[in-house]
Amino acid sequence: MTASAIAQPAAPQVIQRLSVVDRLLPVWIGGAMALGLLLGRLFPDLGARLDAVKLDTVSLPIAVGLLWMMYPVLAKVRYGELHGLRTRRRLFTTSLVLNWIAGPVLMFALAWVFLPDLPHYRTGLVLIGLARCIAMVLIWNMLARGSNELAAVLVALNSLFQILCYSFLGWLFITVVPGWLGQSGSSFDVSMWAIAKSVLIFLGVPLVAGAFTRYSLVRLKGSAWYEERFLPRLGPTALVGLLYTIVLMFAMQGDKITRLPVDVVRIAIPLLVYFGVMFTSAFFLARRLGFTYEETASLSFTAAGNNFELAIAVAVGVFGISSGEALAGVVGPLIEVPALIALVYLSLWLKQRLFSGSVAPVLPRRVGGDQSSCARSPSASLP
Repeated sequence: MTASAIAQPAAPQVIQRLSVVDRLLPVWIGGAMALGLLLGRLFPDLGARLDAVKLDTVSLPIAVGLLWMMYPVLAKVRYGELHGLRTRRRLFTTSLVLNWIAGPVLMFALAWVFLPDLPHYRTGLVLIGLARCIAMVLIWNMLARGSNELAAVLVALNSLFQILCYSFLGWLFITVVPGWLGQSGSSFDVSMWAIAKSVLIFLGVPLVAGAFTRYSLVRLKGSAWYEERFLPRLGPTALVGLLYTIVLMFAMQGDKITRLPVDVVRIAIPLLVYFGVMFTSAFFLARRLGFTYEETASLSFTAAGNNFELAIAVAVGVFGISSGEALAGVVGPLIEVPALIALVYLSLWLKQRLFSGSVAPVLPRRVGGDQSSCARSPSASLP
């Protein structure tokens, strides 16, 4: 049987294996945008009402949505998987370099190349490039037949590094690096503390809540119950939090968005280039380093994906709900889903042509469960 004949049965299964919720995620996001625009037209004073009570610099109704869309995602992360770092140092070093050096640098470069005249959107893209994927990557990895074990470890690793590095890198790439290149930095006074405060609130709080939820419920009810019963019910509610936040954001953006459809397209182009370049670069680097297909797929999807929830939360917290930075964050998940589905097909195609007899890597036995809940219920994750 030829390689193409082997590959063909797998390809049509990619879309079918996504739940209806995940398959239509761009539709839900588009609908939330439209509803927000309608509410903004019907209630012109909605923004003032939302800002009446604030959590730090963010209106309380918006803050609730930002926290909730992060919490179910972080309750999925198996933090105990980090013990596996000791056994595959070269692979994890490669992942850290791709995620925390190559990814941010590439997004920074693309933002300046494609949006030299739009600093607000450019800063929004930089924030996206720094927010490494911690959830939806499990779905793409599963569909591409990568290693679920390895992907879980990489997700836990990225969660830890986002707490440690995001605020410093945000300040560095937004205010310092442009000056090194002879360009003017952000037109805003962006301090490292302003970014750190948003990260601590909108990533730190749900991270602690998610970790506490996992450890306490696994101890109380067992890992099988947590993975098979609790997460499939909790996970999809993150989509509710994301859509709720988008509705309010677009209600406040209103006229600006309807007047600037070309800007949305301009934001989308560097994002598409980023996904393609980041994935293929990681894939061929991993192949050259001699990793198995399963390792290569997990490494590549982790490198290509982004945590748009965090980028939106930081953009709103630092720059405001009606900012161009926040709009850039919202465009992200609208583009990511179709782009990453296309990369799943590409990964399966490359598997047939570059790998033969690939065997999944053996990692230490994980804490809790037999299979990633994402593999059984894709709708439990978000980008």
